[in-house]
Amino acid sequence: MIYFYLALLFWIIAWGINVWISRQKSIKILNIIPPILFGASILLIWEATIFYFSVSPVILPPPSAIFFKLITSVPMLWADFVQTVIKGALSGYIIGCVSAIVVALIVDKFKFLERGLLPIGNFMAAMPIIGIAPILVMWYGYGWQSKSAVVTVMVFFPMLINTVQGMKMSDRIHRDLMLTYNASYIQTLLKLRLSTAMPFIFNGLKISTTLALIGAIVAEFFGSPVRGMGFRISTEAARFALDMVWAEITVAAIAGSFFYGSVVLLEKWFTFWHPSQRGRA
Repeated sequence: MIYFYLALLFWIIAWGINVWISRQKSIKILNIIPPILFGASILLIWEATIFYFSVSPVILPPPSAIFFKLITSVPMLWADFVQTVIKGALSGYIIGCVSAIVVALIVDKFKFLERGLLPIGNFMAAMPIIGIAPILVMWYGYGWQSKSAVVTVMVFFPMLINTVQGMKMSDRIHRDLMLTYNASYIQTLLKLRLSTAMPFIFNGLKISTTLALIGAIVAEFFGSPVRGMGFRISTEAARFALDMVWAEITVAAIAGSFFYGSVVLLEKWFTFWHPSQRGRA
């Protein structure tokens, strides 16, 4: 009982510290403390609740068991990470996003393609992954290639729609100015339209980071070699080894956060001129 109340006391103290930090506008380094305290308080309450109410690890393992599984299963977790994130998610993400940008440039050049392709893109983007994944696994086999294909399909159309929309956002007066300078289509594209579309492109890239990881993991539920996050989650869940399932979920969450954060840093680097970025300084 004492551990449960100590965890609650820590949460209350952390709440008070977070309130104080929120008032310190000038000390930016303190911004990393609230999420750390909040996460630590959740883990402590989680651990204390399971200990106090004697929750079965089959239902929900304590954080300590998950952490122990993490540090004792590093080779297996690393192999699953490489198979799912590096080979499946990252390769499909790059192929899907690059091809979507190329197609968006073609659509922007030939307007009739926009009227025919974008409605199909909206239709395909609404298709559930659970319907696409088994088909692509049958086509491309059980290796990482089928997971990369699933990810490519998932990220292609959201990226295409965002890029095409961004290409339309340049002001008419700026386009007229480029015509006044006798700028070619390529010069207008590189110096004006792509620059204007950058916030939309990065918005699509950020959305696609989440879709890529989800797609690669879910695709492994329908067939995979003896490694991979999705394979491990489905196999260990069937064995009621929930500590290993949560360890895989933790690795996936860390990888997804790092993936998303990397794109955000690239966005700040490439779109430092945009008002949304200047407002965060």
